[in-house]
Amino acid sequence: MKEEAGEINANRDDLKKFSYHFVGVGGIGMSAIAQVLSEQGHTVSGSDRNYDKQITPYVFSKLLSKGISLHPQDGSGVQENTDFVVVSSAIEEDNPDIKKARTLSKNIIKRADLLAEMFNRKYGIAIGGTNGKTTVSCMVGYILDYAGLSPTVIVGGCIKNYIDNFHLGNAKTGTSDIISIEADESDGSIVLYTPRIAVITNISKDHKSIDEISRMFVSFSQNTTETLIINADCPRLKMIELKHKNIITYGLNNNAMIRAKNIICKPFQSTFDVYSHSFEINLPGIYNVSNALAAIVVARSLNINDKKTAAALREFRGVQRRMDIIGKIDGIMIVDDYAHNPEKVMAAINAVKLGCKRVIAIFQPHGYSPTIFMKEEFINAFINILSPHDVLFMPEIYYAGGTASKNISSADIIKRVKESGKNAFFIEKRTDIIPEIKEQAQTGDCILVMGARDNTLTEFCQNILHSLQNK
Repeated sequence: MKEEAGEINANRDDLKKFSYHFVGVGGIGMSAIAQVLSEQGHTVSGSDRNYDKQITPYVFSKLLSKGISLHPQDGSGVQENTDFVVVSSAIEEDNPDIKKARTLSKNIIKRADLLAEMFNRKYGIAIGGTNGKTTVSCMVGYILDYAGLSPTVIVGGCIKNYIDNFHLGNAKTGTSDIISIEADESDGSIVLYTPRIAVITNISKDHKSIDEISRMFVSFSQNTTETLIINADCPRLKMIELKHKNIITYGLNNNAMIRAKNIICKPFQSTFDVYSHSFEINLPGIYNVSNALAAIVVARSLNINDKKTAAALREFRGVQRRMDIIGKIDGIMIVDDYAHNPEKVMAAINAVKLGCKRVIAIFQPHGYSPTIFMKEEFINAFINILSPHDVLFMPEIYYAGGTASKNISSADIIKRVKESGKNAFFIEKRTDIIPEIKEQAQTGDCILVMGARDNTLTEFCQNILHSLQNK
């Protein structure tokens, strides 16, 4: 898609107000920016395929409550007084809103370019990494807010502490010059940001090759002007040369400058010490200790004392669809998680194993191209992480629309996992998995639902819970 991003800085200042139309406004990244701009006094409208299909209506009711007007995705939302039409990388050229914007000669800008413009003129804190960046960015935003710094927070997940009848939880508009964001490498946009403080949580294969991702993180590190915070436990980060005058490392081993010690991981709670101060998080898994460490280092870089940070982390309730307990019945727990790449899948399964006898995993891959790209890694992940008594169900790959070539099936992954001796089953329609779970689930099981982008997975978890309640 041709971009006119260079025009977005023309005659812009913090006082002038504009009219923005978001194509795909219900997306987690798009809706966050839309909410902030609306709360800053700009005129904001949007369209979304899910709005047209009446999918996840709670998302759109909350956007409406913010004064964001919603339109069918038929071009009607792009009007003569629209200044900028905002698109994500997922929006295709033949979208009716794009066609209308072309007809009216409107400035079309990518979400990432708009976020970079908002970010780069402020005191920016950016969290990057192929795993953990959403949780770390949410922790950082909440700590800064808790400490009274009044940051603007734009993240790729919904902070549970902020969710209510009017707020999605993925954005908060502050009054200070501080802005804290989640910086995405999947579309290459991470290189657009010039943060004062940057975090790199890790590097793994996800969307792009290790070499491509590594190059982006090198650029990200070079663009960082004050403090670069990196995970000393990530072997791939050690293999790339990150030149920066002020690098702080964190981790669980002795090579890190800031380390966690005396770690105790319980089901959905962990405690640990950093120097002489004790911390507690109400989240499962050793990986969340690492995430919390990254947030602690950011807080220290901003001179927030450990006592205040510890209090914020203790009250941090987590991120929606990140190890989200949907319910419990008869000793069976249902957990909703966003895990969508092999490392995240293994981390999620490992985390719930701390508190259950058996894992019944349901994994819905997101997109045909990513599934092909990581096919072998997915197969190896499930073979390595599933115990002989664990169970894996996979429905067909989630298709969000567009022109993707459907040249792979979840059945291809299941076939290989099953051949290794694991209890693995392909059931094409997701709803048909529920009767199987109802029949098999027993006391001590954790039913772990994993998958990205598809907001209806939470509803699927709730349907599983309801079926067990009626067992």
